[in-house]
Formats: sequence, C-alpha cells, structure tokens
Amino acid sequence: MTTPAPRGSGPGQEDVGPDPGTTVAFLGPFNSYSHQATKIAFPEDKWQLEPTTTIKEVFDRVQSRQCAYGVVPFENSTHGTVTFTLDALADRAAAYADTLVCDEVYLDRVYSHPQALGQCAAFLARHLARAETVEVSSTSRAAELAAADPAGRSAAVASEFAGRALGLDVLARCVEDREDNTTRFFVLRVGGAAAPLPSPSPPPSSRVGGVAGQGTRDEEEEVEQTEAGETDVYGGRRYKSLVSFTVPHRRAGALADVLDCFRARGLNLTSISSVPSLDAPFQYLFFVEFEGSKLDDPEGRVGGVLADLGRVAERWRWLGSWRNRRGER
Repeated sequence: MTTPAPRGSGPGQEDVGPDPGTTVAFLGPFNSYSHQATKIAFPEDKWQLEPTTTIKEVFDRVQSRQCAYGVVPFENSTHGTVTFTLDALADRAAAYADTLVCDEVYLDRVYSHPQALGQCAAFLARHLARAETVEVSSTSRAAELAAADPAGRSAAVASEFAGRALGLDVLARCVEDREDNTTRFFVLRVGGAAAPLPSPSPPPSSRVGGVAGQGTRDEEEEVEQTEAGETDVYGGRRYKSLVSFTVPHRRAGALADVLDCFRARGLNLTSISSVPSLDAPFQYLFFVEFEGSKLDDPEGRVGGVLADLGRVAERWRWLGSWRNRRGER
C-alpha cells in the first residue's frame, strides 16, 4: 500500500513554503493581544499570520524578507513603551537597516505582557488579595494555564478573545485601573519592498488603517491656534513620523538644540523616548515621534527638519512615516 507524497516532495520538486508576500509575523502566541491586533490589520482570508516567540524575531523576519509585514507592541497608555521594541528600533548593530514603521494599530482596554498585572493592580488587590499572582510569558499563555488547571481554581488576566478560544468563563470585564487604557502596535515592513496594506473597517474597540502617504486626503485640514493667536493649517497632522538620534552628551544644550529644530519648523512632538546608546555608560539614544510625513511633505517641513538633524545631531535615522490613527479615534 502506498500513500500520496506530500506536496512538493516528488522528483524534481522543492518544498513549498509560505508566500513571503502574503505573510505577516507577529509576537505570539496565537490568541495573544498581538495576534488580535494583527488580525484587525491583516484579515486571515487574505494574509497568513505567523507567530514568533520574541519581538526581535519579528524584526528579523521583516528585514530578511521572510514576510511582508510584522506587528509588534510599542506602548501602553498606562505603563509606557515596550523596551524590547525600542531596543530593536535602536538597531545598535545595524541589523535592521531597511526595516521601517509604516502604520499603527490601537487596541482599547488591553493588557500587554509584561505589564498585565500592573495595569489591573487595584482590581486584583480589591477582589483577589489572597490569590498568588504568577507572571508568565504572555496573557494568552496565562489563559492556557488557567484552562489546564484540573481543579478549576486558577484564573487569568487575558483577553476575552483568548478566553473564548480556550473555553474559559469570563468572570469580569474591564478590570483595568484606567478606563482609557490603550495599547498601540507598530506595523513594520522593509522600505519600498511591499505594497501598502488595505484599510479594513475596524471593530468599535479598535482602529487601524493604511500606509502613510497612501491615504485619501481629508476634505478639511486640522486648524490649530498658535500661542500668538494665529491659525496654523498643516495637513501633515494627518501623519506621524519617527526618528532616532544621539547628541554629544558633554555639550550643554545639545538635546535642546535638536528639539528646537522641530519647534522652528512648526512640527508638534507626540512622543519622546530613550534607551542606552551603549556608546558609553549613561549615554542615550533618543526617539522622537512627531506630526508630519516624509512621504507627503508639500510644505517641506519634514524634509527641512531632517536636514536640520543632519547638522545638529551626532547621528540620526528616519524610522518611518504613517497615517495618524489616533486622530481618527
């Protein structure tokens, strides 16, 4: 008796793996919040979603063209930025020279490891003060362990999405300490190597959209009142960009000189972060996110500030531009 040969294993055939052009890597495992965010941006009927065990592996797969896109958690509105993502964006070894941020995904009321217990500390103290709290690799893993407890005496702080998949009962909803708790994810791709992703209709609790520079212009541009009372109509507020840079740490005012470049160009900063540069102890690599796009810059403000960075910063790098999804929420 014989059995059919596996696809691609016959004479003269090669193994057929996933098509990199339709593959999206995300921080796993399945049923995690990263998986949920990825499914919003990349419908499973059109994309093949592949989990990874680390954020670094997502960057590795994007840079090596093993996938078209990657999705990683970037920051939580309660507990700040995700260090592992910042470290990869810092790219101290120049391993991800072609990898850029091309979009963002927001999930409301989300706990993102390793910050889950901290984001619902008040609820746990009030209702489960005597329970042992155990940190595990992800919230979906926590749900798996709770489901596997034969005594049924374990619970998990996890998404309802993961609970349904594992047959768990929902004991409480919205247990975060802040009702506006939100987690933001970055969508990664190699610059210019992949087509822009679609703009699906997001569920009510989430928002997601297309690649910076590809969206339809708003019919009405945002108008901001300046301190002098003048109106500043700047269409670039529809987008955000991210740059990293270092400054001479022993020069007084070096960081202020860089930040003043953005003020002089009328570009609003939306986030400032830092990680150790590893050039020397207690020296830092800074990240600045600001309104505007290198890809859609009719007034030249972004191009101008990037040129300014080249003169003022010790070294710098543009890390991508994308549609501002926060303004659409």
